[in-house]
Amino acid sequence: QVQVAESGGGHAQPGGSLRLSCYASGTIFSIYSMDWFRQGPGKQRELIATIPTGGFINVRDSLKGRFTASRDGAIHTAYLQMNALKPEDTAVYYCRVRNQNYSGSIMDYWGQGTQVTVSS
Repeated sequence: QVQVAESGGGHAQPGGSLRLSCYASGTIFSIYSMDWFRQGPGKQRELIATIPTGGFINVRDSLKGRFTASRDGAIHTAYLQMNALKPEDTAVYYCRVRNQNYSGSIMDYWGQGTQVTVSS
C-alpha cells in the first residue's frame, strides 16, 4: 500500500504564488509517475502535470509559463510551483502516484487533496 500526502495549499491573492508538495510513502516498488490534478468548484478533475520517472515532465498547455512541476525521486516527493495565480486556479489539487509492482502492473494511489483558494 502506498500513502500519498499533499501539502502547501492555502489562500493566495491574485498574482501570488504557492508551492504544493506531494509525498509518497509505504510499499513503493517503482514509481512510474507522480502526477498533479485539480478539481475546481462544479468542474471535473483535470490533469495538470505528469512527472514520469526518467521521462519528460509535461504541464498542461494552458498552464505553461505559470505552473512548473518537478520531482525529487530520492525522497519520493513531487512539487507544483504555481505563480501568477488567478481566481480560476481555485480548486482542490490532488496528487496521483502510479506505483509499478514487480510484475509490471501499475496501481494508482491518490492523496486526499489540498485546497487552493485564490481571491483578493
